[in-house]
Amino acid sequence: MELAFIPSPSRGVLYLGPIPLRGYAFCIIIGVFVAVWLGNKRWIARGGRAGTVADIAVWAVPFGLVGGRLYHVITDYELYFSEGRDWVDAFKIWEGGLGIWGAIALGALGAWIGCRRRGIPMPAYADAVAPGIALAQAIGRWGNWFNQELYGKPTDLPWALEITSSADGRVPGTYHPTFLYESLWCIGVAVLVIWADRRFRLGHGRAFALYVAAYCAGRAWIEYMRVDDAHHILGLRLNVWTAMLVFVLAVTYLVVSSKKRPGREAVVEPGASGGEADGDDEAVGDEAVGEGKEDEAKADDEANDEAGSAKKT
Repeated sequence: MELAFIPSPSRGVLYLGPIPLRGYAFCIIIGVFVAVWLGNKRWIARGGRAGTVADIAVWAVPFGLVGGRLYHVITDYELYFSEGRDWVDAFKIWEGGLGIWGAIALGALGAWIGCRRRGIPMPAYADAVAPGIALAQAIGRWGNWFNQELYGKPTDLPWALEITSSADGRVPGTYHPTFLYESLWCIGVAVLVIWADRRFRLGHGRAFALYVAAYCAGRAWIEYMRVDDAHHILGLRLNVWTAMLVFVLAVTYLVVSSKKRPGREAVVEPGASGGEADGDDEAVGDEAVGEGKEDEAKADDEANDEAGSAKKT
C-alpha cells in the first residue's frame, strides 16, 4: 500500500470553448520565456544590448522545435510509419515528443543565422543563454507529467509517480518520476553554470560547453532508468550513447578552448557598451571636467597676477 506518491493529472488538456489548452505546450512556452528573460539579463551584463537575445531567439526557437521533433520522429519512426500507425501524427507536436539533441542542434543553427545577421559572435551568445536553456528544460519536463509519459521503473518510494492512464500500452501503477529527476538536475546545471561563469569568467563558448557536459552526465543515468520503448545499441539505449558522445565532445571543447582562447570576449555586440564600460566613460568624463576646472582656475590666477602688476606699475 502506497502511503504517498505524486499524482498524475487527470487530463493534460483543458478546453476554453473550442480552443484546447495543453499542459505540454504551456510548459514549453513558459520555458522559452524564462530562457529569453535570463539570457537577456546575462547578455546585458556582458556588454550587449537589451532585446538582442529575444531577436535571435526568433530564429533559434522555431529551428529548435523543428529539430527536436525531427530527432524524435527519426529515432522513433515506428510510432508513426509502421503498420497501423498514422503518419500525420508525426506533426502533432502538442502530444509530446521533442528530442533535446535535435532541438539543440537545429536551435544552434537558427541562433547562428540570427547572430550572423547582427554581427555577434555565436559563442558569446551561447554562453549568455546556456543557464536559461537548462531552466527551460527543467520547466519543459513537466509537460511529460501532464502527458503521463517518460516515467521510470516501478517503485514504491514516497515520491513515486502514479500513472493512471492505460493508453498506448501504459500499465497503471507507481513508477520513478524521471521527469522530476531530470527537472531537478537541470536546475542544478543552471546553478552550476552561473556559479562557474562568475567564478572563472568563462568565455568563447565554455559556459555553454559546461552546460552541455553537465546535462549529459545527468541525462545518461536518468535515461537508463526509463522504461519506455527505445532503440538499443550493445544493451544501452540510444540516448545513453548520445549523451556519452556529446559529453566527451563538450569536455574536449572546454579543454581545447581554454588553452587556445583563455578569458572572456572584450566585446560581444558591436556598438553596445556594457555596465563596466559605462562606468569607465563616466570616470573619464569626471576627470575631464576636473581638468577643465583646474585650467579655468589657473587662468583666473594668471589674470589676477597681471592685474596686480599693472597696478604696481
